[in-house]
Amino acid sequence: MLCALAQQQPPKKQQPAPKAGQQKEEEPPEEDESLKPKVYVLNPLEAQRNVTAGDYYFKKGKYPAAQWRYTEATKWDPGSAEAFFKLGEVDEKMGNRKGARAAFKNCVDLASEAKLVSEAKKKLEKLK
Repeated sequence: MLCALAQQQPPKKQQPAPKAGQQKEEEPPEEDESLKPKVYVLNPLEAQRNVTAGDYYFKKGKYPAAQWRYTEATKWDPGSAEAFFKLGEVDEKMGNRKGARAAFKNCVDLASEAKLVSEAKKKLEKLK
């Protein structure tokens, strides 16, 4: 009886072979988490943590590390005028005038505090 059931199974369907030039190679999912591209979603707490770490590096004179932290903060919270202002300051210290101008302009556009806006405008005038 089992022999009869085994013989009655339907044949397996064969998938059509892809035409020449239309082969799709699928990438396997990345196993190493550190190599996956980072996805940023709005997270003001993470942004503030990066600003605090950036302040530490800025005070120590480690400007590349501070620049990286402030840039991370602007990615976690693109509406953070404080992060853009501090990014502008560190870019200015590092001699990156173009980056400093862009950061201060973003700060002026985003800031609601009059003090921060006036300082950013002064720095922009200085960089022109």
